[in-house]
Amino acid sequence: MSLLLGVNIDHVATLRQARYAMNPDAPILEPSVLEAAREAQAGGADSITVHVREDRRHMQDEDARVIRREIDLPLNLELANTPEMIAFACELKPDFACLVPEKREEVTTEGGLDVLGHYDSLKETIPTLQKAGIKVSLFIDPEPNQIKAAAELGAEMIELHTGTFALATGQEQNEELKRLQSGSELGNGLGLQVNAGHGIHLENFNALFSVKNLIELNVGHTLISRSIYIGLRAAVAEMRSAMSNYSVG
Repeated sequence: MSLLLGVNIDHVATLRQARYAMNPDAPILEPSVLEAAREAQAGGADSITVHVREDRRHMQDEDARVIRREIDLPLNLELANTPEMIAFACELKPDFACLVPEKREEVTTEGGLDVLGHYDSLKETIPTLQKAGIKVSLFIDPEPNQIKAAAELGAEMIELHTGTFALATGQEQNEELKRLQSGSELGNGLGLQVNAGHGIHLENFNALFSVKNLIELNVGHTLISRSIYIGLRAAVAEMRSAMSNYSVG
């Protein structure tokens, strides 16, 4: 089994909103998130990830709807654990819903969801999403107690936050890799599908080869950045090629 690649296209919407947030009815809205999803699919993406944030700073509701309708790939919706966003997910019916923390002051999601701190709320949210036919993932730091809580709550998947690893160097990065290795092993042993994401790029990916049992990587910013020079289809294909030597088992 090959390692899967989920392509996050949020920052295509970030660029569009920089110009058109105040002019949503302009004759041409570019760049198009739908075309970005099509290019990602052509490059070999296994799924498309979009994060509709509460403040709608990049992806809009209709972006998620059109991708769900037009793209024949699994859709992973990242969202906050709030009544409004859960209701939207149940309407949209993505294949996967990844619950993430949100802070209005952050530029992008930083750090994992505190599953233990939101245990009671998640105990209601997760079955609600599952009853709508949506598989649930929790975006968490590789902490044993958080991983165990995710399994207890009945989530099908966890996405290990690799952002701390991505910013580390030297011995600190080695320590972060050990945390990811232990977290992946624990999650797999508890019957969870273990994914990973945040801050992954071609320069640090090989180090992740030592983290076994990963099923899917969710990658976004580096692909959109690389696409400026070589195009999104080529950037996705390039990442897929770099992933080809990973052993899932």
